[in-house]
Amino acid sequence: MELDSNYSALPSGSHVELQPQNEPLDFASQQRFLFSDDGNWEKELMIPRDVDDDDVSSDFDDYSLILSKPHAHKDQSGIPGAVFNLTTTIIGAGMMALPATMKVLGIVLGLALMIVIGILSEISVEMFVKYAVLCKAKSYGEVVEVAMGRTARVLSQICIIINNAGVLVVYLIIIGDVMSGSLHHHHYGVLDQWLGHGFWDHRKTLVLVIMVLFLVPLCSLNRIDSLSITSAASVALAVVFVVVCLGATLVRLIEGKIKSPKMSIDFESKKTILDLLVVIPVISNAYVCHFNVQPIYNELEGRSPQKMNKVVRITALICIMVYASTATSGFLLFGKYTESDILTNFDKSLGIRYSTALNYIVRVGYVLHLVLVFPVIHFSLRETVDNLLFHGSAPLAESRRRSLALTVVLLVLIYLGSTVIPNIWTAFKYTGATTAVSLGFTFPALIALRIGEQNKVLRLSMGQKCMSWSMLILAVIVSVAGTVGNIVFSIQSQSDD
Repeated sequence: MELDSNYSALPSGSHVELQPQNEPLDFASQQRFLFSDDGNWEKELMIPRDVDDDDVSSDFDDYSLILSKPHAHKDQSGIPGAVFNLTTTIIGAGMMALPATMKVLGIVLGLALMIVIGILSEISVEMFVKYAVLCKAKSYGEVVEVAMGRTARVLSQICIIINNAGVLVVYLIIIGDVMSGSLHHHHYGVLDQWLGHGFWDHRKTLVLVIMVLFLVPLCSLNRIDSLSITSAASVALAVVFVVVCLGATLVRLIEGKIKSPKMSIDFESKKTILDLLVVIPVISNAYVCHFNVQPIYNELEGRSPQKMNKVVRITALICIMVYASTATSGFLLFGKYTESDILTNFDKSLGIRYSTALNYIVRVGYVLHLVLVFPVIHFSLRETVDNLLFHGSAPLAESRRRSLALTVVLLVLIYLGSTVIPNIWTAFKYTGATTAVSLGFTFPALIALRIGEQNKVLRLSMGQKCMSWSMLILAVIVSVAGTVGNIVFSIQSQSDD
């Protein structure tokens, strides 16, 4: 058969995304294309419903091929850039709270939970990507709207706003703790140790200066792909932190300076069970990245579900390794004195050579890491707020004035929040039990069950259905138990004081 001259041969190793000709480009039209108003899927679905999965075939005369290569758009990112952006979304302040979870769980159970939750998070992201591509959605909220309606979309957007704002508040708290010190925990700041007393002793003033000089310019960028280089630098700084922790731990182990660590949890203690309910949401929170998956996919060169899944799997592997290494080495280094923000532990001697220099490298390096991660999380926060308040308006990237106004307002509110919340553990345990679990597990499971239930071609296999239900039930249990546990724990702490 002679091919039309308008088609070109596929380069080896490239990916394609099939799209019907004359396909509506906007989400609203695509939603009407996918689902009829009366809920009858049979007449409106892209793929015929009256055929079996094995018999589904695409008529290539009705589809246009979007080639990954060789004609890539200059603003698109490849797999490395996407991996850096997604890894940066995950590896942030959550890593600093993980060693403290080991103090509660012990090394064995702590490592097991980090690996299991990491794998579940990766599975839920792949589920989300699958249905996001089907719906031609451009954001997390749009996928939720297709599956469960506008009310669910608004609820998911509120979850993203609370989660991301909480994370950014935590970043500012850590920056203040490290650079100015923490009076509550009697830790000295880096600037105080270097320069003595000065205006930098006032953490609110110092954080404000850092926001104006560094965060405002980075957060003003309109495209997430513009942050690929800063994301790569932030990942490198996180790796430096892990390497220093592991190196210091190995030296102390060889010298016999590390006491026997807690290996498991005491299930007979009521306090331990309560601690467990508080800790699991903290670990869950550390893996949430779903709100940035769609923006990263939208700017992926030659995007396809298979290519995005590759990005997700590489990212999951990196994050599990980094988290396990950090949590274990951090807990071994400081034992029962491990703080909820482990960076504050690095103001004292590690008991090895060059301890002072290593402490400065760890603390200053991770502050720089958070400064570079901040705009990546802020990007999805700003996009979500814009979509919630100005739904149906022109894209935010096309309105520079609206983008800058939202950036300024959000940064002011985040700064004010950092002056009120006492520490990162307080923020993580509440957002982890509510918004993080919902975004990472509840909504993806509901999306899969809802769409898979109503479409014969896209129906879930028995294994997929069991996985979705298990993820949903686990998410509900963790959310309810974690929230109750946090409230009870807070009441007990206040009564003890």
